[in-house]
Order: sequence, then structure tokens, then C-alpha cells
Amino acid sequence: MSIAIAADSGRQHLHSSTMRRRVIAGTTIGNALEFFDFTVFTFLMLVIGPLFFPAASGYGQLLLTTATFGVGFLMRPVGGMLIGSYADRHGRRAAMTLTLWLMGLGCALIAAAPTYAQMGVVGPVLMVLARLIQGFAAGGEVGASTTLLVEHAPANQRGFYSSWQFGSQSLGVMLGALTVALLTATLSPEQMQAWGWRVPFVIGILTVPVGAYIRRNLEETLEAPESSPGNHARQAVQAGHTTPAARTSPAAHSPARAADSRLTPAASTAPSHQPLRRVFTEHKALVVKGILLVIGGMVCAQIIGFYMPAYANKQLGLPATSTLFASVVLGAIGFLIAPFVGMLADRVGRKKVIFWSRAATVCALLPCFEWLVSAPSTARLMTVIALLAVLLALQTAPVITMLPELFPKAVRTTGMSVVYGLGISVFGGFAQFFVTWLLHVTGNPMAPAWYLMVTVTLSTVVLFWIQDRTGHAIDTQEA
Repeated sequence: MSIAIAADSGRQHLHSSTMRRRVIAGTTIGNALEFFDFTVFTFLMLVIGPLFFPAASGYGQLLLTTATFGVGFLMRPVGGMLIGSYADRHGRRAAMTLTLWLMGLGCALIAAAPTYAQMGVVGPVLMVLARLIQGFAAGGEVGASTTLLVEHAPANQRGFYSSWQFGSQSLGVMLGALTVALLTATLSPEQMQAWGWRVPFVIGILTVPVGAYIRRNLEETLEAPESSPGNHARQAVQAGHTTPAARTSPAAHSPARAADSRLTPAASTAPSHQPLRRVFTEHKALVVKGILLVIGGMVCAQIIGFYMPAYANKQLGLPATSTLFASVVLGAIGFLIAPFVGMLADRVGRKKVIFWSRAATVCALLPCFEWLVSAPSTARLMTVIALLAVLLALQTAPVITMLPELFPKAVRTTGMSVVYGLGISVFGGFAQFFVTWLLHVTGNPMAPAWYLMVTVTLSTVVLFWIQDRTGHAIDTQEA
């Protein structure tokens, strides 16, 4: 018998390990496809600007295009609230599949959008609508996928598991930048303006069924209401059946007491039907702390990851292809080192990794930008991007882990989505817009560095008021 029990235990462990690897792979692939769809727009801003905003000046085109990119972030809080609430009621997997199809719809609208020369303002309007849909989808994607990873992970490996969220985002950025770089290198400027810029969005549409299939086969971590013991009891009572325990219980002979008996602790583990209201009424302080925490990393990601190609090309005069390959380097570094950052955070704690990496970022920004601006070159750009990419991964991966750890399971996806969506919507999404405006107003090429230094510093202070739950159980919190 002991041999049989040991064998069965081994099979369960193997199944658990296999399932967890499948969750990491499925979440990473699906998330990378979504972030490819969402971020590839920014690598095409210099092509899209003249096509959809021809009446504006060069500066105006860039400003309007970055604003169109930023509009997608306005819908992130809305998507986070609604899709996050959906995930806390109907499951993380269902929410992740929904966001994937919405992202594909946004890609389809962009790919089919007529230019200003073809249909006037119809093209820009469709472009903005597409970005709103994609922002709505991205707002729900991060919360649902990160929560799924955290809930599948052992307590001492949550940093490693959730680091794949940041790693998959980096992979999507790398693939988007690489696709645009290859198109720019192989097509003429006329071909890029005529049809080449649409190719990445067509690719994004084609990847949606692949991601949806992968996600449909992931194991859910949220207990469905129908599967809870309390609901089984309700279904039995409604059907006129009772269990032996119910028949012998005094509650079985009293309608009032029977009704009370159905409100058992087991029934309370069912998903909350009002997760959004609970987040804003019961966890307001956590929401504020989480938003302040996430701002620093999101601004760094937007400026270093997405704005640098346009900045290096427009402000420093570097070739467009080399600036795009710099973003490929950034994405590759983030993808490769994110799991190691997660393991480091599991070993020494989230707060230590975040604090010291942000301190190093603030110290490195000004020298990096001064060195690059003093003698712009592809080699210097690659070096600066590589260094800042390492620091970005060190601060962002642990933050993504801390956010779902703040909230109890019944409202975890909603809380994570609200914090992430609100934190990134203005400061992150419009970071490129603010920096473009600052560069124009001040004429100082160091403006991006100063903007980053201020926001990262302010975002780091809140760490002192956030509990570090590294290695601690998170599902023992009161739901």
C-alpha cells in the first residue's frame, strides 16, 4: 500500500510540475503575442504620422502620433476594472482569452484603416478607436495573466513565475521591433508608406487563434461558483435532495436555520460577485500604494523601451534601422534575465531588489544620456539601451509580483488590474507625449533623463509603506 501511495504521489507531483510548466509557457506565448500587437504601433510612429496627420509639422505629426499611442492607455483602467472583475467572477483563463480576441480586433482595424489621403479624418478616427480597444484589452490582460501565474506558483517561487509576465512583455517588444526593423531594411520608403507598415498588424491578426488555442488548455485557478460545496448544498435543496448529514441536522427541520446553514465558510470561498466595489471600498489604501509603486517602472518602460527609437532618430540623427535594433536588444535582455530577476527577488525579497535597482537607475540616467548626446552613435545607443534594460528588468519584474500579492484571492485580479491600469494610464501611456513636449519647449535633449529621474524617485518612496510578502502564503488573507 505504501508503494502505491508513493507512486500516486509521484504521479501527482509530475502532473503538477507539468501543469505549471504549461501555464508558464502558455501565459508567456499568449502575452507576448498580445504585447506584440499592442506595442508594434510605437515602432511605426515615424511612418504612420505623415500618413494620418499630413497637415501637421514634423513635430506635430510626432506629437499627434504619440498621443494616439497614449490614447490606448486611457482605456487601460477601464479594461482593468471590467475584465479584472470578469476574471474574479468567471475565471482568469476566460478573461485572458477575451483580451486576446479584443487585441486582434484592434489590429484588424489598424491594418484596414484608410490613410488621410484616402478618406480624410476617417483614418485617424479608426486609428484612435483601434487603440482604445487595444488599451481596453491590455488593461485586462496583465492582471489576469499575472494572477494566474502567481496562483499556480509555490510560495517560495512566486517571483520566478510572475517574472515571466515581464519576460513575455519584453519578448513581444523584441518581436515587434525586429519585425519593423526587418521591414525597414528590406523595403523602400515608398513601399513602407504604401503597404509595408500594415504587415505587422496583419501578423498580429494571424497570431490570435494560436494564442486562443494555447490559453483554452490552461488550468483555471479560480474556483467556480458551481463547484463550491455551498452551491452543491443549495442545488441539492432546490432539487429536493438532502445529504445524510443534512437529514440528521436540526437545521433540516427549520427553514430559517436551514437557510443560515447554507452560509458556510466553504460557500464564502466562491468568487465575489462585486469585486470592483470591494476593491474600492475595502482596499483603497492598497490601490493608492500600488499605483504609486507602479508609476516608476511604467515610465521607464515607455521611454527606454518605446520612445528611444524615435528620440535617437529625430533628436540625434541616428539611422532608423539601428534605433529599431536597439529596441530588439532591450526586449531580448528583458526576456532573458527576467526569470533570474524573479529568482533573486524570491531569495532576498522584492523590496530590496526594487529599491537598489531604482537607485542605480536614477544615478545612471544622466550620465548615460549625456554620454549618448555628446557623440551619438549606434554603438553608444546599444550600450546605453543594454545597461538601462538590465536596470528596467531588475525593478519591474518584482513590482509585477508584488501587485497581486497585495490583494486577497476573491478580488486579486480586479485589484491588480485597477492598480496597473491606473498607474500606467497617464504617467506611462502619455510619457512619450510629455517628453516630446518637454523636448520642444526646453530644447534640451536631456529632458527625457530628468523626467525619468523625477518619476522614478517619487515612485520609490512608497516602498516604505508596502508589506513585502516574499515567501509568505497569500491565500490565507481574509477574502
